[in-house]
Amino acid sequence: MDLPLTELQGMGGLPGLEMQFVMTMLCQLFLASLRIGSFLLASPLFGGSFVPVQVRVVMGILLGVSVMGMVDVPPIETLDQMKLIGVIVTEIVIGVSAGLILTIWFSAAMLAGEKIATSAGLGYAAQIDPDSGGQTPVVSKMLQMFMTILFLSMNGHLLVLRTMMQSYQHLPVGETPHFGAFVEGGIAAAGQMFVAASLIMLPIGIGMLLINLAIGVMTRSAPQLNLFSFGFPITLMAVFLMLYVSVDAISFALNDLAVSSMENLEFVMGKAIYG
Repeated sequence: MDLPLTELQGMGGLPGLEMQFVMTMLCQLFLASLRIGSFLLASPLFGGSFVPVQVRVVMGILLGVSVMGMVDVPPIETLDQMKLIGVIVTEIVIGVSAGLILTIWFSAAMLAGEKIATSAGLGYAAQIDPDSGGQTPVVSKMLQMFMTILFLSMNGHLLVLRTMMQSYQHLPVGETPHFGAFVEGGIAAAGQMFVAASLIMLPIGIGMLLINLAIGVMTRSAPQLNLFSFGFPITLMAVFLMLYVSVDAISFALNDLAVSSMENLEFVMGKAIYG
């Protein structure tokens, strides 16, 4: 007995699953993953070179699936070509801006370590940083790792992800945010970066200034003392001692810096949503 054509087509595939439906869902998943995926690529922790690109892509897709379960993503058929391009660019700008603002806050630790290394004569002790592409002093990498550990210990990575996921509820896909909030947030974060780095390195910098002043007086009084053979070992021992003594103070400063970065990201996202 011959079966109708519709029954033959239905036997070869899953019930209720059509290619048009699959393409629509994939396009909606693409739009839902742009904001959170670009944030993962631009953020200091998830966007680090130690996190493989495949892991970031999978995380972006999984979080995009969660977004589709939380909010309604507009079907791509309802958007014309120009509006679709605008939605894609807007979502990428939101994610990249949020990630860069968080990166600027994290750069305060590296800036403080660089100034400490410069004042202590440890500028030569540098290594290739795969994230920045240039040479970074070891003290900067130590402070950056210290801040990353503190950030993870307080579940900061979960808090920033929650901030980005909640932004979908108040700023759905396709809505235009206040882009001026990201510019103001980036400028304010850059200013706070220099302030925080100065506060972290200022005690050690002042101590090194006093030590260098004392060494200068001693070498002036006794010219037979060689500055490099006499002052350089004292400077190295002094900076290591001061770093060891000030570990608690630096940890509290980096902890406050991590908290401020999360609060600032939440503030900037709220200002971009509500104006």
